[in-house]
Amino acid sequence: QVHLVESGGGLVQTGGSLRLSCVASGRSFSYIASGWFRQTPEKNREFVAGITSNSDSTYYRSSVKGRFTISRDNAKNTLYLQMSSLNPEDTAVYYCASDTRGRTRDNPYLAIRLESRYDIWGQGTQVTVSS
Repeated sequence: QVHLVESGGGLVQTGGSLRLSCVASGRSFSYIASGWFRQTPEKNREFVAGITSNSDSTYYRSSVKGRFTISRDNAKNTLYLQMSSLNPEDTAVYYCASDTRGRTRDNPYLAIRLESRYDIWGQGTQVTVSS
């Protein structure tokens, strides 16, 4: 009953910035944590960033730490991914996801990084970074 819709992707030059948004809608919406994943033809879907439900903790894959910032506005039911200093290796389809079952709560440093712990997924938004 909860749907996630991503937006904000597009084409940018190396070194540029984009902000992705993920809006939740439906009859009800609750979750323990949310995250961003990305996927390319060369790689399996990989974890990008995660955030707890109250924004008290954030997690990032090493390659984006210091360049990407995950945040959420619960009043707007919206998750964000601010991406800066983009490079061609960041080109991918980006997906937002939420955990409505609490599966990311145990050992969150690990669990929030696991695709299988999320039950609600968006449709994806394409990010392309040109050289």
